[in-house]
Amino acid sequence: MKKIIINILSIILILFLLINICPTKTQAANLDGIMSGADDFINKGKNGTNVIDQDQLGETSDLIYNILLGISMVLAVIVGMILGIKYMMSSTEEKAEVKETLIPYVVACVITFGAFTIWKIVINIIQ
Repeated sequence: MKKIIINILSIILILFLLINICPTKTQAANLDGIMSGADDFINKGKNGTNVIDQDQLGETSDLIYNILLGISMVLAVIVGMILGIKYMMSSTEEKAEVKETLIPYVVACVITFGAFTIWKIVINIIQ
């Protein structure tokens, strides 16, 4: 139960951070405003005037990358410390349980940091 609550709180925290970091622009409050905004969007695409700013896209990608990497590193260190302390303070049966928990922990770390490495390699190749 405790793990579920911690997982839910961490997901809420990450979503809260992402919502507050990414700026949003709200224009329309009625149907006419929505339709004019949609027409403007289509016209910008047809005219080619709305080009993606690669510098801003790179800055946003780096910001998200650094935040998520920092959070994952902190979580990996905290969970590793907790598992280490449990292993040192436990009896023989409890040590076996900690070793069983260690396998998913290592797999999760490899997947997480591998994903961040792939992300960074793809971004460097694109640039």
